Amino acid sequence: MRRMQPSRVLIVGAGLAGSLLAVYLARAGWSVELVERRSDPREKRFAAGRSINLAISARGIKALTRAGLTDVIMKDAIRMGGRMIHLVAGSGGFQPYSSDPTRAINSVSRSVLNLGLLDAAAAEANVRVAFDQRSTTIDFDKREATFINDRTGETRTISADLIVGADGAFSAVRAAMQRFEGFDYSQAFLTHGYKELHIPAVAVGPHAPFAMEPQALHIWPRGASMMIALPNPDGSFTCTLFWPHTASDGGASFASIRTADEALAHFRAVYPDALALMPTLAADFVRNPVGSMVTVRCAPWTRNNVILLGDAAHAVVPFYGQGANASFEDCEALADALTQEATVSGALRAYELARIDNSNAIADMALRNFIEMRDLTGRRSFRWKKKLEHTLHVLFPKTFVPLYDLVSFSTVPYAEAKARGLRNDLLIKRLMYCVVLVLVALIVFSLAQWAEFNHQKYSLSALFVFLVLVIAQRVAASVGTSRSPR
Repeated sequence: MRRMQPSRVLIVGAGLAGSLLAVYLARAGWSVELVERRSDPREKRFAAGRSINLAISARGIKALTRAGLTDVIMKDAIRMGGRMIHLVAGSGGFQPYSSDPTRAINSVSRSVLNLGLLDAAAAEANVRVAFDQRSTTIDFDKREATFINDRTGETRTISADLIVGADGAFSAVRAAMQRFEGFDYSQAFLTHGYKELHIPAVAVGPHAPFAMEPQALHIWPRGASMMIALPNPDGSFTCTLFWPHTASDGGASFASIRTADEALAHFRAVYPDALALMPTLAADFVRNPVGSMVTVRCAPWTRNNVILLGDAAHAVVPFYGQGANASFEDCEALADALTQEATVSGALRAYELARIDNSNAIADMALRNFIEMRDLTGRRSFRWKKKLEHTLHVLFPKTFVPLYDLVSFSTVPYAEAKARGLRNDLLIKRLMYCVVLVLVALIVFSLAQWAEFNHQKYSLSALFVFLVLVIAQRVAASVGTSRSPR
């Protein structure tokens, strides 16, 4: 097949995905113009924006390795092999992510990651980077984008053979696409918001300079809400409080708890072990803003050689730690398509076909994982289910792989991982049903032996067996009505 010749590409957005794509395409011979609405974060060596720490796992590491950036980006990453659960009454223990102790996700600062990728992009000879450039209009027929410099008021228009909208969940490029008929778009804000808090490093203690076990993602599950904490290289933890914006049931919410005194009182009652480690809680709670979380879905992603990438195409909530990882997979898929296809339009169609179903799948799984983290992780039944999953994985490593392993420790497409996860759930329900049937059989046999055909005793035994069979039938019914994988 005839391959296209690399030409000019305009990437709108110099965040995580835009910067990595710039590296890929520059090395493939493209002339890259990378523009960003924000000011240059390299001046202060800090990238402003959302500050929730990122969890980089197998997909992200693969993408960074392809760019030769793993050592640079991951040198200060902290390995997290599982969840450390904090209950109101005390420790809920450690829950490993996998039966394989070598598998872990990695806590990485969003700012450090963004700066590292931006440095790498700017170091490429055929990449030009410009900041303070706000997108105002896009001419899809001419493949031109116009920007205004918010510092100087200067306006300029850039033309390119390919325009990539990598400008985040509230993308200006996507907003321009929305004016055309046939463009489907939805956004769903989570009923919960988030606020960043802080646990500082300590001088003494079993994990010093860390106040807690550093190689774990800490979770305080509280049913309708939760707090998490991820470790930083300096010994501190970045904490994130996930509460409803409002709560009609009288529970904790950002609307009902506003002042420092209210926050301290609530933490004393609900997060007592965390409060002891948070000397600046009162100030942090009042000072730090409440952020929102949104899921974005749209289609098609392309129009006249203009394409959406990363959060601009598929913003997801952060509860599976896959936002950056999914965006990095986008970069790989688009770079591959541009190498393999004969035309830009053909490459964009191939890229969208490869990614859109997977993006919708991880959006669904991230929403589901929020319920798991805030509620299920604190339950004994959940812990037993995870132990059963890990046991099955050890016994049948090729045929039974837990969903978390598929998502975080493999590059199996998200849509396939979701389907296999649903099959896993169905299998576990069937196993539970089989266990019930075996128990019923044992009870029947034992009661038959005990009754010794005594009419009165046998009648009582038969009644008991009937009740057990009713329970077994209900379990069977629940299995039969389980949602099958799509």
